[in-house]
Amino acid sequence: MDRRKFPLGAAPAALVAQQPRRARPNVIIILADDQGYSDLSAHGNPRLKTPNLDRLHAASVRLTDFHATPMCTPTRAQLMTGRDALTTSAMNVSSGRTLLRRDLPVMPEILAEAGYRTGIFGKWHLGDNYPYRPEDRGF
Repeated sequence: MDRRKFPLGAAPAALVAQQPRRARPNVIIILADDQGYSDLSAHGNPRLKTPNLDRLHAASVRLTDFHATPMCTPTRAQLMTGRDALTTSAMNVSSGRTLLRRDLPVMPEILAEAGYRTGIFGKWHLGDNYPYRPEDRGF
């Protein structure tokens, strides 16, 4: 099955769950606000020196076709759901538009179905009250 054809919500978690635990890769996602592609020396910046991030870059899988938005909330919504922010209801950092739709499956829920334990450290910005908090969405 070609996973690239499916949005994150339709990812076949059962296929991953069938693998022995030690064969499953660790999944660590780092989302840095306000960091551009050229802000790493690994991406060719001649002035910035980022040796630790460069080593992490060299040993990692990278999302090279992910389209971020100019605000944190919609970018996080897109990453968590695999859907465009306009379809998630989380499309702004203010004006009541930070709540991620409850009917959309999100990455930690899908990973949990596959036997992973998940955690989040730092900013969420997809809802601060029940049932929108990170702990309500699989973290």
